Amino acid sequence: MTITSGTAATTGLRAPDRRPRAVLLDVFETMLQVDALGARFVDVGRPAHEWELFFTRTLRDGMAHTLAGAVRPFGDVARAALRTTTGHTLSDEAVEHVIAGFRELPPHPDVEPALMALARARIPAFGFTHGTESVACDALDKAGLRTYLRDTFSTEAISSFKPPARVYHWACHRVELAREKVALVAAHSWDVHGAVRAGLIGGLATRLEGVLSDVVDRPHVVAERLDTVVERLIALPV
Repeated sequence: MTITSGTAATTGLRAPDRRPRAVLLDVFETMLQVDALGARFVDVGRPAHEWELFFTRTLRDGMAHTLAGAVRPFGDVARAALRTTTGHTLSDEAVEHVIAGFRELPPHPDVEPALMALARARIPAFGFTHGTESVACDALDKAGLRTYLRDTFSTEAISSFKPPARVYHWACHRVELAREKVALVAAHSWDVHGAVRAGLIGGLATRLEGVLSDVVDRPHVVAERLDTVVERLIALPV
């Protein structure tokens, strides 16, 4: 088989360019500003910039554990990553102070307009995370976004992190729609890549990564802002 970089056409799974009937939105970094954790790092005597290495390490370790076939809940993986990132210098109380910050993250300014557009188009929106569901729901409540969402799903329910195909298929089952009728919208290209490879419609907001990498399968819609991504999904043929 010849594989062409940046396309999912060779998989036989790529969804057609059609308006989705439901949209899954990644929560952390796509909807909520994880960099706000930097203040919590400062609170415990660490540099603010360590939030990024910590969060990246948490995602990496969760994905690695998923590949190995045994993954712990997001909170456990995050605590272990935090201790490693900070050189095992934090007390248990300090660790919990940082982790508690996930419940109080502010929203990105382009998120509410995106959710309002979906509501006007009568397309149900769902939060979709591998973070702990209760934490994600608390954070979305505090950010004033949860009222726009039909529900919020966590892949902890199936003991997995994203992006294996089965997690996207499970989410489609939860919304009771065929995968080609569901869109995954995220600011992480690897997440959208996983969804496109799994047969979903993909929408990438490039405000985090800048440009679309040529090593991922091309999303159906790409734009810098999340609300522009949603508008372009809505504009796809019915």
